[in-house]
Amino acid sequence: MIKRGSPAWVALLALPWVLGGLYLAFGPSPQGPPEREVVVYCALDRLYAQPILDRFSQRTGIKVRAKWDTEASKTTGLVKALLAEQDRPRCDVFWNNEVSQTVRLGREGALEAYMSPAAAGIPAWARDSKGLWTGFAARARVLIVNEARVPADAIPTSVEDLCDPRWKGQVGMAKPLFGTTATHAAALFSLQGPEAAQAFFKRLRDNEVVICAGNADVKDRVVAGELAFGWTDTDDAHLALLAGEKVKVVFPDQEGQGTLLIPNSVALIKGAPHADEAKALIDALLSKDTEEALAVARSAQIPLREGLERPAWIPQSLKALAVDWEAAGTAFAAARTYLEAEFLQGK
Repeated sequence: MIKRGSPAWVALLALPWVLGGLYLAFGPSPQGPPEREVVVYCALDRLYAQPILDRFSQRTGIKVRAKWDTEASKTTGLVKALLAEQDRPRCDVFWNNEVSQTVRLGREGALEAYMSPAAAGIPAWARDSKGLWTGFAARARVLIVNEARVPADAIPTSVEDLCDPRWKGQVGMAKPLFGTTATHAAALFSLQGPEAAQAFFKRLRDNEVVICAGNADVKDRVVAGELAFGWTDTDDAHLALLAGEKVKVVFPDQEGQGTLLIPNSVALIKGAPHADEAKALIDALLSKDTEEALAVARSAQIPLREGLERPAWIPQSLKALAVDWEAAGTAFAAARTYLEAEFLQGK
């Protein structure tokens, strides 16, 4: 029997306090479960993508950590990072602003199949048959024309007009190794075959096409009057229209093969550290809400689903160039190698 007031009696009284202190020091955190998060590598301009990601976080409570790329190396830098990290993935979701390099990641085994239920209504041509990627919210490849430099009766109507000797040294395109310009080249190589595509780009070179830093730079030079017209995307052209610039936007080849539409694409990374959160983000990106938000925002992107509103200046009936994106992805590397030698060797 322990006597009252003895050292053992005092120790017994103190035991609950000691155990309580140990629980507080080493027991479960009083803050509850750890914060949920998802890591996305995003090639779409942050100006357009950040509001979409912020809205996802607000709705789900899932924190989004995003990695962005530069305008000059759009997409390519992120793809290199994903391939380098393939054995130990850090990224969960790849949000690309085009398709061809997403196809490349699929061929390299960097993607995990995921058939999102949110993709209902997106056309088959904008989806991978195995579920490795899904497209949404396209941009069109357009010609932006300085109306002060180009008479109304000489407005270009085709990408072939970039090769017209009348405009020698007065037309521009973005560096053809990155982003949508590289994707457009890959699409032409896959559709026309290497010989015909190379002949087109040789005509461009002989016409002294001005190589610009990016599509935004093409737009800026046309607006400034440095160039008569140039090859760019609808999101960059839209910014010029919003600013009230005296430019005309042409959807080329509507009487011929059609205008190239390049969707965004989203994919689940193989071995994603946060797979459940990644699927939730993919579902959100493929929703009608996201397509509508990108259409009415400054990005002016074109919904792939029928019945969704698009910007008023973009034709409702738009003839699209028919592209096999798997073939375009396969042609990407050869097209890029050719264009680097043709336009940028020694620069």
